Amino acid sequence: MSRPHCIVGLEIGTSKICTVVGELRDDGAVAVIGVGVCPSRGVRKAEIVDLDTAEQCVLQSAHAAEESAGVDIRGVYAGVSGAHVGSLNNRGVQPIIGEHNEVTEADVAAVLKHARTINIPNQDVILHALCRRYEVDGQDDVDNPVGMCGSRLQAEVHVIHAVRSRTENVIKCIRDLPPLEVNEVAFNGYAAALAVLTEEQKQLGALVIDMGGGTTDFVICARGAIRHSGVVAVGGDHIANDISLGLKIPLSAAERLKVEYGSVSLEDTMKSQTVSLNGEISIGATVIFKDHLCQIMRLRVEETLQLIKRELDKSGCAQLIGAGVFLTGGCAHVRGIQQLAEGVLGLPVQIGTAKTVMGLTEALDRPEYATPIGIVRFGAMCEEMERKSARRAGRIKVFFNGILDSIRNRQF
Repeated sequence: MSRPHCIVGLEIGTSKICTVVGELRDDGAVAVIGVGVCPSRGVRKAEIVDLDTAEQCVLQSAHAAEESAGVDIRGVYAGVSGAHVGSLNNRGVQPIIGEHNEVTEADVAAVLKHARTINIPNQDVILHALCRRYEVDGQDDVDNPVGMCGSRLQAEVHVIHAVRSRTENVIKCIRDLPPLEVNEVAFNGYAAALAVLTEEQKQLGALVIDMGGGTTDFVICARGAIRHSGVVAVGGDHIANDISLGLKIPLSAAERLKVEYGSVSLEDTMKSQTVSLNGEISIGATVIFKDHLCQIMRLRVEETLQLIKRELDKSGCAQLIGAGVFLTGGCAHVRGIQQLAEGVLGLPVQIGTAKTVMGLTEALDRPEYATPIGIVRFGAMCEEMERKSARRAGRIKVFFNGILDSIRNRQF
């Protein structure tokens, strides 16, 4: 029943746990062949708070994906998010002293090692070290320096790091369910970007915002490389919580109102529109004015987008976003969010769906599946690197506590 070239991406989110099965074709393309989704329990703000409960949800999601794809799932690539995820940029330098002053693969490995030598909190682990660019004797934006002549090689990397213990909790949540095993972990925001951005859009520059239930991940890329990334600890659950507090209704009723009637667009016609809470237990009014509901939602979403705008301005990349903004995650379904985001960010905005894989259109066309599909893409990149590494001497993997310690120099 097993397929030898299947890659599985698993996202343990605040609102849902999603498992996506992709098939790696002989030509390197990835096709989604199965999806399994389970409502999330035991997870808060993208971090595990009840291991046993979360494990049961992971198991249900994995079993549903197995039935959907007709395969047995063993190894998975897992996503990581949460307020503990951070990033920084760093530079490494390596003198070129080989024959004829030509850059060798050993020089590239050495300069990347220097660039990865950074000060991060002791409790953190590096998830990714993504090469932004190379420079040879002042010639910048070099794609592949091997074979070029020079005396000085520089490399810039974007490092994404996370708290080790919280990352290990994600791994343990999966490994406690044999025969499931974790091949490697990826930052969810990076995965979403891998799913939705084409090579042209990466070069033009783009901002990917993945708005989930408990967090909002973002990735800023320009000239084909990630320039900045991070997590804002606000998501769709905060919108429902604001509605619950503002209207004095149960959280379950607030979530229903958000999904069925909510919008972040304010129109004059809303002032006369009402929503009945028949059958709902409420200490407030039993009839809600729609403009009040939408105003509450708008304030929270606008605040979240302003936090992202602040990060965009801090990165210095606002003028490099030629392809615009891509919204993914469940909150991308909020009515009017595209127009609101354009107003706050001052950039063209579109709903982001998976463009870099093939397969089940019902999954590819839904922005809430962008992250797990992107994790599958990440897994395909890892396996391609493994095949290349197997043909090169001296390329080994070192594991500590089940987390891959060697930082693969993946190009975005």
